[in-house]
Amino acid sequence: MLEYKTVDGYAKAEWEIQKSRFIAYVNHVENEAQAQEFINEIKKKHFDATHNCYAYIIGEHSDTQKSNDDGEPSGTAGVPILEVLKKNELSDIAVVVTRYFGGIKLGTGGLIRAYGKSATLGLEASVIVKKSIFNCYDLELDYTLLGTLENYLHQKEVRIKDKNYTDKVTISILLPQNDENTIKDITNLSAARCKITKTETVYLNIPV
Repeated sequence: MLEYKTVDGYAKAEWEIQKSRFIAYVNHVENEAQAQEFINEIKKKHFDATHNCYAYIIGEHSDTQKSNDDGEPSGTAGVPILEVLKKNELSDIAVVVTRYFGGIKLGTGGLIRAYGKSATLGLEASVIVKKSIFNCYDLELDYTLLGTLENYLHQKEVRIKDKNYTDKVTISILLPQNDENTIKDITNLSAARCKITKTETVYLNIPV
């Protein structure tokens, strides 16, 4: 899988309906342990709340999906939150919606809409990013090729991770995994005098 969407960090949103107060908390998580830790933090913070309902999706293929109604009627809280995450094609994300009951019952349909809206407001307050796979390459070259190569990298808007200047220059670059042309271009541009070494594969957060 080359990419998937997630949130970058933490966000919060709050609103009120029929005197019930809803607070949505959104956080980036990378495993179930982190998700449970985040959920427990919110539960501890709002120990006096009527409900702390949640959902999370984890994995680059959204392998792990869980939700919990925390005492609300079955399917009226956790599932609507989870559906919002699925609709937005997000993963590595946990959402907790805290509710302080205001004395007026919302009914099944009202609860589903309220928890769904809470999750949506939480996402609107979040920074959505695309996690994309990049390959890292070290380019080792003579100083005579530096100007030509730097000009090419600038024109192509190639991400530069690092530069080292010794008896030769080493430039570390990051290329999208589906980029098949840049390395060929560098080889041709340098008449194969640039030593190219693939070092690692990483995920980068790209703003959506």
